[in-house]
Amino acid sequence: MTVTAMNAEQLTKKVINKEPLFLLDVRNEADAQDWKIEGEAIEYVNVPYFDLFEGIEDILHKIPSDREVLVVCAKEGSSIMVAEMLSEAGRPAHYLQGGMKAWSEHLEPVKIGDLSGGGELYQFVRMGKGCLSYMIMSNGEAAIVDAARMTDVYIRFAKKHNVSIITQVLDTHLHADHISGGKKLAEQTGASYWLPPKDAEEVIFEYHRLEEGQRITIGAATIDIHPLYSPGHTIGSTSFIVDHQYLLSGDILFVDSIGRPDLAGMAEDWVGDLRETLYDRYGALSKELIVLPAHFMIMDEVNEDGSVWKELGVLFEENHGLNIEDEDVFREMVTKNLPAQPNAYQDIRQTNMGKLSPDDEAQREMEIGPNRCAIR
Repeated sequence: MTVTAMNAEQLTKKVINKEPLFLLDVRNEADAQDWKIEGEAIEYVNVPYFDLFEGIEDILHKIPSDREVLVVCAKEGSSIMVAEMLSEAGRPAHYLQGGMKAWSEHLEPVKIGDLSGGGELYQFVRMGKGCLSYMIMSNGEAAIVDAARMTDVYIRFAKKHNVSIITQVLDTHLHADHISGGKKLAEQTGASYWLPPKDAEEVIFEYHRLEEGQRITIGAATIDIHPLYSPGHTIGSTSFIVDHQYLLSGDILFVDSIGRPDLAGMAEDWVGDLRETLYDRYGALSKELIVLPAHFMIMDEVNEDGSVWKELGVLFEENHGLNIEDEDVFREMVTKNLPAQPNAYQDIRQTNMGKLSPDDEAQREMEIGPNRCAIR
């Protein structure tokens, strides 16, 4: 029996719109526990594919008949077979096209707002990985911040929105949980690629030094991008204040958490920088700034339209990481509650330095799993 595919874009829209969906994950238990598809209206069960070789009769009672059913595996092959078995047993089911690898790679553009003097700011939500990147557009020009490695998405989106040239590509820091598309995108478009120099001491390619006090502009209306040195997640972490409205905080501050300082093995050394950035540097900024982070960790951080942001003043009221008065308590909280390291993070760092050149499939494997850049 022929079964139909559901692609990652369709699944993303269902998650955002909170459409009821029953998800049967046929990966092994360890992989499913480590990283799975989540959503407010998703009902989820994990039954490994190898347990279904004899047939699916024993799990039919778990499969509802009053909602869409989606079967998920790593690459799609196993999910097609299980979906066919379910359909033949009278439980019509879709399979996830491309499996979890496709889910990990989809970027969903969401408009954040308009810029003064013309222009728009878009957030690209990588729902399956928790990564967030940005396109700042004005008068036919664009800048990209924290680009994912799927760079063609940005190029196609720019053309669709009458952007004739991408002039600036910027990374808030040297990423350790995903492979940056910054250098590749700059090469594809002729844009300038900017990196914080303190994060780039081992980088083996040319880049523009991203430092506080600079004024980076795009478009005839001159939209300003002001770098703000904000160490703590890495020694070079740099935020951006865009058009005096938005704070692109990288991996320093998230909606529900704060950044971790240990991905270069420097937690004890950098925790003081993290506190100074959050409590002093950010504390001195306008509380009306819209905070746009580079990641999110849980679905509760996602707004009704699929975007991820909150005003800085609200975060100072609600985010626990911004409300620890005692510095010793803060240090203890940060250094003693570190989550597991991201998958292959050392190889990812080496790739982002230009020292490794893995092929596309190796890059996919390196990125598999959730992001782990936060302390909650």
